[in-house]
Amino acid sequence: MDPEVFNASLRKFLRTVGVSSQREIEQAVAALAQAGAIAGTETFPATMTLDVPGLKLHITFAEDVKLQ
Repeated sequence: MDPEVFNASLRKFLRTVGVSSQREIEQAVAALAQAGAIAGTETFPATMTLDVPGLKLHITFAEDVKLQ
């Protein structure tokens, strides 16, 4: 194993997940706000599941996404 390659690959994956997830959530909130379907004061429970079958890793993270 090359620790530098592993670290760079892992950071790239996490960056992709973080940026893409944030963009999707922001777009969903903007669409609902524009449609008047949310007040902008809500809190939304969110979960993210990480699956790496080759490592036998399956874990779910949960956190509230607050708009205010």
